Amino acid sequence: MRAFTARLRDDEDGSVLVLALGYAVIAIVLVLVCVDATSLYLTQKRLDAAADAAALAGADGFTLSIDAGTPSARLTDLGVYEQATDLLDAMGTAELVAASTPDGVSARVTVATRWHPPVLTLFVPEGWPLQATATSRTALR
Repeated sequence: MRAFTARLRDDEDGSVLVLALGYAVIAIVLVLVCVDATSLYLTQKRLDAAADAAALAGADGFTLSIDAGTPSARLTDLGVYEQATDLLDAMGTAELVAASTPDGVSARVTVATRWHPPVLTLFVPEGWPLQATATSRTALR
């Protein structure tokens, strides 16, 4: 009986090593996924900031006019587009998808970029398209 118990104990040698390796692999995969998720989040936040900045710049693309003795600032699609393009060209972080004024006092800008994962590129080889839209109003009326 004693020999049987000793043999069973000998058969269990190394089973902890397999579990430890399994947990180590799971931990490494979890860290890599977190790195990619953080990169995606930061890229989207940078794109949101670029859209906000482009919309703010687009809101400065107004033309001044005087109607019945009172000055007014009106936005045009061309003015918004030119201001947003100039800013995004200087930043170089995103490409302009659309820039217009829906009501003559607001500038609406949509920008896009493509996110590429820094670590797990095997699963998303072409990257992931991201878009952001922002609206800004001109301060002058």
